[in-house]
Amino acid sequence: MVMNFSGSRRSSMMNVAKVLDAKGLACPMPVVRAKKAMDELQSGQVLEVHTTDKGAKNDLPAWAKASGHTVIDMKEENGVLMFWIQKG
Repeated sequence: MVMNFSGSRRSSMMNVAKVLDAKGLACPMPVVRAKKAMDELQSGQVLEVHTTDKGAKNDLPAWAKASGHTVIDMKEENGVLMFWIQKG
């Protein structure tokens, strides 16, 4: 499930606990790094992931769902995919 929030509402509604810069990494590394970062968070906290791997558009939401997490939002800006994933 993906819930969309726009602009400053996104920032104010999400309490981002950690930002993961996975730009320049190829599949499967954005997912591997996201899993490692998520392991450090507590349930309910949000991980923000930045990646340039186009495969992550499908891979990160699939991993999140399979792992019991929720993709709160995602967007693409200047070739960078950004995901906000809440730990389940």
